[in-house]
Amino acid sequence: MTDLQKIPVTVITGFLGAGKTTLIRHLMQNPQGKRLAVLVNEFGTVGVDGDILKSCADENCPAENIVELANGCICCTVADDFIPTIEALMALPQRPDHILIETSGLALPKPLLKAFDWPAIRSKITVDGVVALADAEAVAAGRFAPDEGAVQAQRAADDSIDHETPLSEVFEDQISCADIVLLSKADLAGEVGLQAARAVIEAEAPRKLPIVAMEEGRIDPRLILGLNAAAEDDLAARPSHHDGHDDHEHDDFDTVVIDLPEVTDPEALKAAIVRLAREQNILRVKGYVAVTGKPMRMLVQAVGERVRAQYDRPWGAAPRASKLVVIGEHHDVDPDAIRAVLIPEGAEA
Repeated sequence: MTDLQKIPVTVITGFLGAGKTTLIRHLMQNPQGKRLAVLVNEFGTVGVDGDILKSCADENCPAENIVELANGCICCTVADDFIPTIEALMALPQRPDHILIETSGLALPKPLLKAFDWPAIRSKITVDGVVALADAEAVAAGRFAPDEGAVQAQRAADDSIDHETPLSEVFEDQISCADIVLLSKADLAGEVGLQAARAVIEAEAPRKLPIVAMEEGRIDPRLILGLNAAAEDDLAARPSHHDGHDDHEHDDFDTVVIDLPEVTDPEALKAAIVRLAREQNILRVKGYVAVTGKPMRMLVQAVGERVRAQYDRPWGAAPRASKLVVIGEHHDVDPDAIRAVLIPEGAEA
């Protein structure tokens, strides 16, 4: 690659828990001869996704090529965070052939695309494509779907419901900005669910988009890398609910970090997380937990009532500190109520 060539960047967006980190891990393991760099933007101060990806670093994407920006939207802190980070990646002794950006699950992608127009980097990088992940099972179940009958039923049951939720706007903006949509967790949705999810995406998309089913992040990299979309020059074709606004709000969502004591019963913790989703409408829980008698830390990833936990690596010299990031809509996040569910009575964090 000569200095005159722009480095292609793929923006990977998608709602909370759609599988963005799993997809990037797959791309790192199948780089197609490319030297990769990864920028991870997380919602919350505990960097779970960045830590997961760094554990997969290799010669094609070494640890120094994986940069994490936590607790701040990169498109809101362009000058302070995004531009310097991109410039640092381009200044590496071995310049990357391709940069992957994993946005926060609550991010609106279009403001990020606008950041690529900054003079400091416009001549050096280009948005090769925007890849939007959508949880096929969730979409098929009608979450964030344009279902007029369901909306009417909700209105009949609750007079206070008279507008789209912020979550639906996030979902719609991500689809509208995409060059390709990946329906993740296709195995959970089944063929009927996939057909329903495709119909929803097609109804939301402002133009015809490729829609590809995917399981466990496995996709042929040639389908999503090398799209040559130059998306920063194509903003008009990517409508957003926030077009015409100088900025965009993140006040619709809150995040809280919960410190836990060592867990003696992982199944009880999973049940507590399900309770949070069911009773307090919590959207996402992720983090690391110390389990009594276990030398390895337990990685917890939850989307709504779907909870996954696995022992990912030994604690080693790191302190056995249990922390969970809990994300929900602003009016649903009550730190004290969340702690009361997650921390058994009498236990101390």
